[in-house]
Amino acid sequence: MPDYQPTPEDRFSFGLWTVGWRGVNTFGSPVREPLDPGEAARRIGDLGGYGLTFHDDDLFPPDATSAERESVLKPLRAALAESGVQVPMVTTNLFSHPVFRDGGFTSNSRDVRRYALRKVIRNIDRAVEFGASTLVCWGGMDGAESEAAKDSRVALDRLREAFNVLTTYVRDQGYDLRIAVEPKPNEPRGDILLPTLGHALAFINELEHPEMVGLNPEVGHEQMAGLNFAHGAAQALWHGKLFHIDLNGQRGVKYDQDLRFGAGDLKEAFYLVDLLERGGYQGPKHFDFKPLRTEDYDGVWAAAAACMRNYLILRDRAAAFRADPAVSDALRASRVFELRQPTLADGESVEDLLEETIDLDAVGPRGYHMEHLDQLALEHLMGVR
Repeated sequence: MPDYQPTPEDRFSFGLWTVGWRGVNTFGSPVREPLDPGEAARRIGDLGGYGLTFHDDDLFPPDATSAERESVLKPLRAALAESGVQVPMVTTNLFSHPVFRDGGFTSNSRDVRRYALRKVIRNIDRAVEFGASTLVCWGGMDGAESEAAKDSRVALDRLREAFNVLTTYVRDQGYDLRIAVEPKPNEPRGDILLPTLGHALAFINELEHPEMVGLNPEVGHEQMAGLNFAHGAAQALWHGKLFHIDLNGQRGVKYDQDLRFGAGDLKEAFYLVDLLERGGYQGPKHFDFKPLRTEDYDGVWAAAAACMRNYLILRDRAAAFRADPAVSDALRASRVFELRQPTLADGESVEDLLEETIDLDAVGPRGYHMEHLDQLALEHLMGVR
């Protein structure tokens, strides 16, 4: 039986804000002590992980002096070098400080918007210093609870302006860095701008440099809106916009649970891993989960290891599903392969199409045998095939 032991080649990464989450919630104070960033890097390396990611404020407060910042960055660089752990992505905190209570890029206050841009630009420099290839932007406070308080059309103007400023800065500096939008429908705001993958894709098309901007979708964020994450990730891949991905677990339409990967909708996790492994995604498999408040740090690292193990198990199960001759037969019976054929053949015209007929009485009763196909997937997922 496989040991499902991860290696850096699997490209599993973790946010410092995930393994370092102290268990705070709306009604509960912290249950764990702060986690040293260097310790996080070493533990991720020991578990077979590939990468550590962070917000700027995960390392030091926004008003830290240069000396204070360097006192954190110097030992972190040493820990990364010692462990071999990479920093594939960096993101910016535009939501925790009270100054961002009305948003970052779309705050009604112009001075706040200008500060937000400065904060991200400085973090872009830091991302490049650490070798990151992606900067993620999550606008968690860019929204409103009252339509009267935020002109959404003008807010989108300001959001577009911000991304145009950032991509121009990256180009002017000659940086090899892409920017990824992270959609989320709600929480902490009642309604957040760019709530889903589709909204973000449409927004990206309106930018000056859309080729530089893609997506960082999160499993739980799409599922919070009742959407199918595997379908959304497939569309992001189809557009060439899946720059980065956040893997976690969610159980239905509720608050953002951030469960460890595999602990939510397991069937959709199975199809997601199948998609990522077959669909050409080459980026990090990034785990954005929150270890339960019940855990001490032993439990935190057990959960981190379980995220990677669950992905590897699902990868193994998905490969077995695809290699099963019974599945190949079921795919043919369900006409899945026929979908690959263009509806109009080369050289066919609309006139050719209009001249053709179909026997509705014969085709209408056709069954597609998809219940059997889906059952085969479930049996592979449950390990009985």
